[in-house]
Amino acid sequence: MEKRIFGIETEFGCMVRDDAAGTPEMIVEMVKDHAFYKDKLGLIDLHARDYAFEPARCGGFLRSGGRLYIDAVGSHMEYATPECTEFKDIVAYDKAGRVILNRLLRELNLQDQVSFHSNSVDHFGGHTFGCHENYLVQIDDQNFLEALASLMPFLVTRQIFAGVGRVGGHRLNYKSLKNNIMTISDYEVDYQWVGNFYGVEVDPTVDFQLSQRADHIVKTISSRVRFNRAIINPKWDSYYNYLNMHRLHILFGECNMSEYATLMKVGTTSICLDLIEDGVVLHDVELRDALESLKSVSRDPTWKWIVTRKDGSTIKAVDLQRLYLNAAKKRYTGRDEQTDHMLGEWEYVLDMLEKDPYLLADKLDWVAKRKMLEEFMEADGEVKWGDDVLHSLDLEYHNVSPDDGLYYGLEQAGLVERVTTDRRIFEAMTTPPQTTRAKGRGMVIDKLLATNYRDYVIDWDLIYLSKRLHLELKDPFNTYESEAKLFSSGLS
Repeated sequence: MEKRIFGIETEFGCMVRDDAAGTPEMIVEMVKDHAFYKDKLGLIDLHARDYAFEPARCGGFLRSGGRLYIDAVGSHMEYATPECTEFKDIVAYDKAGRVILNRLLRELNLQDQVSFHSNSVDHFGGHTFGCHENYLVQIDDQNFLEALASLMPFLVTRQIFAGVGRVGGHRLNYKSLKNNIMTISDYEVDYQWVGNFYGVEVDPTVDFQLSQRADHIVKTISSRVRFNRAIINPKWDSYYNYLNMHRLHILFGECNMSEYATLMKVGTTSICLDLIEDGVVLHDVELRDALESLKSVSRDPTWKWIVTRKDGSTIKAVDLQRLYLNAAKKRYTGRDEQTDHMLGEWEYVLDMLEKDPYLLADKLDWVAKRKMLEEFMEADGEVKWGDDVLHSLDLEYHNVSPDDGLYYGLEQAGLVERVTTDRRIFEAMTTPPQTTRAKGRGMVIDKLLATNYRDYVIDWDLIYLSKRLHLELKDPFNTYESEAKLFSSGLS
């Protein structure tokens, strides 16, 4: 596939520092209502998209073509980028969601009482929430599981550059809740289709690890997500489905603060999917135990990251990644500018990880965070791994406020590499990508907002107005610009 559609969904934690501001559930409702009723950033859903998880008025589609909504599971704020085909576009649209949330808090005068965080773990509450990726893939049903077996080793080991880093660890206990730190939700929807409930305990044996979510992943592939979290969550829906292409939903991921790491994560995964679709067979990559490897790579304090293959032999995660890289270089070098750039960066990162990961402190989240924490401990002289203050610093690294977030402190000091600009991120808040159906969707949403039209149903692949007009957006590669203009012409 010369061009691939991809997008990112991010679940945000809401921290309320002053109880007078309200509960987190109240805050996200206020923020959502302000976005759609006051700021007119998009159109709120008038109908339920999913009665259990996305009821009516829980959020809606944005002028950018993406979505902002409250996920009923956990009552957390979630942002989904519009469909993108360019690696640098996905970085800008991913960051735009955080800028939107931060701006909404300021407009509500809540910035001193409330903050949103793109972390993926609650150190003290035992919960985890994710950053999920979606890719349009051309894999038929018969070969789906075989294809995923080829992708799985890449996904397990890409955390060496895509991991965001985490202080400490958790362990899951299916037999006893005696030492459980996870709070139990009062909302029935949180337990829809729960397969196997477990307790979460603090694991004091871990100082720092690459991934925030590796400790909580219990399946390689699963259609259930609550207490049954998997690396891949198959989704056969209309989000990206087109002809014989389907949506691949990667559940194991985390929200990178680093623009460079986001670019690497999406770019390399897209290229690996190219290899699979083109029938390139990679020998000796399948892992004996993907879940065990996921955790061992994340927790390896030596940074050798050795995994065991299906035949019993071992290989370093860096070298396993090189098997994918070398195959991609052989097949795709010279294909287009963004592919060549990604192949070069992929090779550079693997070389530096093998030489000295600290050389990537300006590029990778886990390295930047670890270096920041070590410098703090050295300056303080008394703080050590396991102390609560390090968990707090870990959390504040993911604060989306540019005034308070520790990542943004590094960015403002010029200590991290950027791949987009503030201007591009600002544009991405309201302007759709120009290469996908998000453009047509955004055009219609702009027109509906301008005319105050109040009888609509909007989805990724369809816009339906008052039982008389409908615009199908089946082809995600089509901008539908002319169709959207004609469709909107009767709404003045």
